[in-house]
Amino acid sequence: MIARLLEQDVAEALAHYPVVALIGPRQVGKTTLALKLASGKHPLHLDLEDRMDLAKTEQIELLFTQNKDRLFILDEVQRLPGIFAPLRVLVDRERRTGKRTGHFLVLGPASLDLLRQGSETPAGRIAYLELHPFNVLEVAGSRKPTVPIPSLWLRGGFPESALAATDTVSLNWRRNFIRTYLERDIPQLGPRVPAETMRRFWTMLAHGQGTPLNANKTGANLGVSGVTVARYLDLLGDLLLVRAVRPYHTNIRKRLVKSPRIYIRDSGIAHALLGIGTFDDLLGHPVVGKSWEGFVVENMASVLPRHASMHYYRTTGGAEVDLVLEFSPRERWAIEIKKGSITQLGRGFHEACNDLAPRRKFLVHGQQDAAFPLAGDVTAISLPAIMSEIRQHGS
Repeated sequence: MIARLLEQDVAEALAHYPVVALIGPRQVGKTTLALKLASGKHPLHLDLEDRMDLAKTEQIELLFTQNKDRLFILDEVQRLPGIFAPLRVLVDRERRTGKRTGHFLVLGPASLDLLRQGSETPAGRIAYLELHPFNVLEVAGSRKPTVPIPSLWLRGGFPESALAATDTVSLNWRRNFIRTYLERDIPQLGPRVPAETMRRFWTMLAHGQGTPLNANKTGANLGVSGVTVARYLDLLGDLLLVRAVRPYHTNIRKRLVKSPRIYIRDSGIAHALLGIGTFDDLLGHPVVGKSWEGFVVENMASVLPRHASMHYYRTTGGAEVDLVLEFSPRERWAIEIKKGSITQLGRGFHEACNDLAPRRKFLVHGQQDAAFPLAGDVTAISLPAIMSEIRQHGS
């Protein structure tokens, strides 16, 4: 059984907050994790996509009164708009009597609907936590990895895909995942968008993995406006399917590239959109370098402390760093990402470091070698090792 790195965070949040929202895309393992955490605690699990369970919430106050010593798990909470308003009343009533916290664990996709509902619950009553797909520390960090890094990169981190018996089974699962989002979830959770139009847009993003999005040009190719493209991008971002890495610009007096870089968050989904089914296919595809970059970005993001931020840096003069991790105004790291065993970095990286004055500088490569020094006070390091460094720094 693979241990999820978020388990302790969820348990601690339940000990301090009356409502905890565990958010993440479909099939990432939210329900499995919630039931595991509640094992032995006699939880009341309501799947709000089930009509009978949904009907039970019509009398949520009475249901709570009869089961107030149990942990309520409300699954697919986006199906019940406004649920947080009665939850707030119940939570405040219990607080006035000095009762325990940890009454409600709500699960759902990180849509605008969910976040808007959460805004009805004032600060101090709810904690938001995101469950990421499997990362390399969970499945490839031991001497006998459950999933080798190359396979995790190819298939992505969704459990059913990563642990599939064959690459073909994995690819079919991801194709069905994409189809479900296009035909069911996106129409339910956002503006009405033709499924084929959204598929084309999603595929364009996969082809342009890790590059800035030109909304007007993309819109022209899709037959929609640049404003509409921005709305599509926001929707996929709210559903935790794409990530926009924004430029770093604090106290930098140079002409900077200002457009965010867009990544399909799960590498396996990106590969399915591009028709990449095997590792050999991936190595021979033009997107291989940017695919590895996106895989590294998402893995590091999965262990980044909540108070830290992730950016990229690029000037019009050519100074460039793939990632800038900022832990505080005085603590930032500069990170370059390369698939091969590169031992030299270009002038643009060193010029960017002169601008940024990072405390630490890394080259993240695709090998399993231990960390070793490079010129310019740069450390070459593997992906699992840099993730461990980030986790230790944030603890």
